[in-house]
Amino acid sequence: MTASPPFLGFPDRLADGRVPRAMILGAGHGSTYPGQDSSGHALAADVIRAASQDDAALIEHWDFDLGGPLFDGKPVSCIDAGDILTTMHDNAGNRARIDAKMREILALPAVPILLGGDCSVTIPFLASFTDHGPVWVLQIDAHIDWRDEVHGERYGYSSPMRRASEMAHVAGIVQVGLRSVGSAGIAEIEAARRYGSRFVTAREVHAQGVEAALRHIPEGARVVVTLDSLDPSIMPGVAARTPGGLTYTQAIDLIAGLGRRARIAGFDLVEFYPPADIDGLSALTAARLLVNVIGAIVRQA
Repeated sequence: MTASPPFLGFPDRLADGRVPRAMILGAGHGSTYPGQDSSGHALAADVIRAASQDDAALIEHWDFDLGGPLFDGKPVSCIDAGDILTTMHDNAGNRARIDAKMREILALPAVPILLGGDCSVTIPFLASFTDHGPVWVLQIDAHIDWRDEVHGERYGYSSPMRRASEMAHVAGIVQVGLRSVGSAGIAEIEAARRYGSRFVTAREVHAQGVEAALRHIPEGARVVVTLDSLDPSIMPGVAARTPGGLTYTQAIDLIAGLGRRARIAGFDLVEFYPPADIDGLSALTAARLLVNVIGAIVRQA
């Protein structure tokens, strides 16, 4: 597959030497389980980039999701730095490379935006904030991802929030969009509750709005967002479709509300599985979600 042009045609550096407000990077592989193939997830970053190209000439146009142009009338301040080199089943190496690159971005400082990859890439992404805490984690997902290990692997896609709960710089976790049945048994639910994770089901958001999740985030907190799953009617390109999830509008309202209430310190979009997409719908939705994330970051004080 030929590499896609950069997201929205962004440069890979700012010509005037400015430090970018946000930096996009892809990471195809994290910690893949033994005997599994994560190559489908590794296509995600470039597929999202490709889906953004129709709007590349429109970044100075009015965006009704944001209430103005993407960069709010200011110069472009986000770059696309390409991909972190990852190799399927080189789990420890992948984690080390993702962690190291994110630390470089945070030292600039810029807000890292990571495109996975399955959600095992979230573990080194969150680990990279060790020297930039405390941070809260806002997970948007159908499942709580609290397994301690699967097939002997403690850093796979079923364990990101369990590993996050063990990180001293993570001050709290809010898990929103929960629904249906997943890998969590009673033991995982009890472990998450003992930690103090705030569960917000998709039904609660449908009934009460995004405030059902935002009220758990302390005002002014630095927050790392990991977005795994919306409703499959708008993002069908996932390995395991789960009906009843958040809508696009709820997701962008949550992002915008978070930008006003707290500070978005990092964002990853994971678990997009292009082979399961339908007519490019998931890729288009993912690209628009990233636009809203960048817009929220630009508008932060």
